[in-house]
Amino acid sequence: MTTIKHIAQQAGVSVTTVSRALNGYSDVNVKTREKIKNIAKELNYSPNSLARSLVKNQSETIGLLVSGFTKESVKDGFTVEVMSGINNFLSETEYDLILFNTDSSKQRKKTYTQLCKERRVDGVILQGIKRDDPYLQEVLDSDFPCVFIDIPVSSDHVGYVSTNNMEGAKKAAAHLLENGHKEVAMINGHEQAFVSRERLEGYKSALKEFGLPFKEQLVEDGGFMEEEAYQKTLSLLRKNKSIDGLFCASDLMAIGAMRAAKELNIKIPEELSIIGYDDIPLAKYVSPSLTTISQDKYELGFQSARMLVSMLREKTAPEQSILETKLIKRESTK
Repeated sequence: MTTIKHIAQQAGVSVTTVSRALNGYSDVNVKTREKIKNIAKELNYSPNSLARSLVKNQSETIGLLVSGFTKESVKDGFTVEVMSGINNFLSETEYDLILFNTDSSKQRKKTYTQLCKERRVDGVILQGIKRDDPYLQEVLDSDFPCVFIDIPVSSDHVGYVSTNNMEGAKKAAAHLLENGHKEVAMINGHEQAFVSRERLEGYKSALKEFGLPFKEQLVEDGGFMEEEAYQKTLSLLRKNKSIDGLFCASDLMAIGAMRAAKELNIKIPEELSIIGYDDIPLAKYVSPSLTTISQDKYELGFQSARMLVSMLREKTAPEQSILETKLIKRESTK
């Protein structure tokens, strides 16, 4: 196996010069640096990434920490698309990506800082953290470079990338109201999700704009789960026969809601219009196809990786980046 000693011998320079040249230090003469790089290439030199990380005190690894990454959550493909965006950005850099999943029981055993130190990551992208999550305050209190996805909280070492959830939800409810629906209900996620709070505000804002009162009995939490949304929609529609429009804060919940409506022999969209949020791949294949609010999940990942790498490489200040949404009209609304 080729080592930097072999390269040093062939180049007629010291081992230190080879090491500094290969690690991009500017104090090595340009001609010498090019000569060393060419010899390294000829000898098929492959650097020992672990040894290099120990010398530089950097692992050149970024962590993606996802809270509650379960079999159920894989259905909507949200995290997979986010990961794709992160990975595609990092593929153009020297950074590698590792995924680590956490939940409340794991977090009681290990702090956020311990987790990051054990995995030797230079920075972390966090997704799925709840408002009452103990990791949230830990992240803000530590000095570890971090970017949140869909968690609009920042500090001098924490940035975030999010969708304009309030505006997206307002578009969804307004689409139903513009089309003559008078009693529009909502299946939200859960009260500890940042996006749920914002989407509820968007729904309320649309009602206000159309001169309609907010009725608490028309809002149920479906926990972003298809089955839970199905059960809550059954209950909602049985109690409130006048509901003619339903906004669901995720497509997965909208699919559960559609199943409930069909079970009650309520025709979609003739008697009940349903709109979702996310524009997951399944949305266009269910029958009727689902009208939804599209958010760019790939871009959420791509921009979070771009921001974190900029913080690590260029020592730039964390940003607060908000992405826009788009209404996708299909067959589930009239």
